[in-house]
Order: sequence, then C-alpha cells, then structure tokens
Amino acid sequence: MERRNQTVIKLAQTALMAALCYVSFTFLQIKIPLPGGDATSIHIGNAFCVLGALILGGWYGGLAGAVGMSIADLMDPVYITGAPKTFVLKLCIGLIVGLVAHRIAKIDQSTDRKYVFRWSVIASAAGLGFNVIADPLAGYFYKQYILGQPQQMAEVLAKWGAAATFVNAVVSVVLVGILYNALRPVLLRSGLIHAVKAGS
Repeated sequence: MERRNQTVIKLAQTALMAALCYVSFTFLQIKIPLPGGDATSIHIGNAFCVLGALILGGWYGGLAGAVGMSIADLMDPVYITGAPKTFVLKLCIGLIVGLVAHRIAKIDQSTDRKYVFRWSVIASAAGLGFNVIADPLAGYFYKQYILGQPQQMAEVLAKWGAAATFVNAVVSVVLVGILYNALRPVLLRSGLIHAVKAGS
C-alpha cells in the first residue's frame, strides 16, 4: 500500500513538473522568427525537465519534460510539427541527467552539499550538452527529410536553433544548480521527495 502511495505521489509530482515545463516554455519564452515561417526561442523549459530528473529520477523527469513541452509545441502553430522530435529529445535529456546524477554519482545517497552541488551541475550540463548537439542535428534531418524543407533552409534553421539551444543550456544549468540545491534539503525534510533508487 505504501509503495502504491509513493507511486501516486511521484506521478503527481511528474505532472506538476510537466506543467512547469509547459508554462515556462509557453509564457516565459522569447520567440525569434526565422525564414519560412519557422521560429526558435530563448526559454527555460529545459531547466524544469532537468530539475525533474534530479528530483524524481531520469524516467519521471524526462517524461515530465517530454509531455509538458510536447503539449506546448502542439498548442503553438509554429512548433506543432516539431512535437514528436521534442518528445524524444526531452525524454533523453531526463534519462541522461538521471543516469549521471543517480546512477553514476548517486547524489540521492549523499549528504555532502558540495558533492551534490557539483554533480547536480555536471549532470545538468551532460543532459543539456546532449541537447545542444542533438536538437539542431535532429531538427536538420527532421525538417529536411520528414517535412521536406530544402537543404539550404534546413541548414539555416539548424544554425539558428543551435545558437538558441546553447544559450538556453547555459541559462538552464545555472538556474537548475541554484534551484535544485536550494529545494533539495527542504523537500527531503518535508518528505515530498525520497531517495531515488538506482535505475529510476
């Protein structure tokens, strides 16, 4: 019964993180129009995907980012065609952050604040570093081969996307480093989060 309750709580927390991903991307973004009616944006949506992975584990955090930001894409006519790509990439961000933070560094088992801070930043940088490389590449192939855009147009969009993704990554790593290490002790004391078991 207790295990079932913990699962329900974790799913509710995942839904909350998904909502934060949606809200931060939809309402706190600076949209940059691009040729052909496309756009890229400066936003902090990825920060909440990473935060979710640090707090809840890779699968739940990645799922929160994937669901929240895919819904945000589906609700915006400019980004609607990119929703499948968004789902896969955000899930991967969460899984990478969870792998580094909880399986390699095991920060959920540490009480050393400096250790937790260092590895939470490293894990964030690993997940978002993956995104800096994968997002423009996936976007290029997706736009050219799935959506049928001309190669030159796909290249231009990929370059602009790479620049925006890099800025988003840097901002998100700083934001997550501050937020996670401020929230973690409070959440642990209040019982709102528990140790993340290896493999989650």
